[in-house]
Amino acid sequence: MESIRPSSDLRNHYNEISKQCREERKPVIITVNGRGDTVVMGLQDYYQMKEELELLRILADAENDVEHGRVAPMQGTFDDIRKKLMEKNKCSTVL
Repeated sequence: MESIRPSSDLRNHYNEISKQCREERKPVIITVNGRGDTVVMGLQDYYQMKEELELLRILADAENDVEHGRVAPMQGTFDDIRKKLMEKNKCSTVL
């Protein structure tokens, strides 16, 4: 669970907030005038969140493709990939 701290703590207790974010892996909500303004989180958690969001976007796109019939047989798709890889290897061998 995240903690909530005033913006003055970010200036006055940065090391403590940074340690909490990194070691406890808990985000900190920074408030201004008693209202949420910013979230501070560890870099590892930020990158993980970005990767998870990208995966969710890919899955949503795939689900949309299935719903609209934009699919192809799996074997044919793999055959096409193999063919393109073989053509690419032939071109790089010639060079």
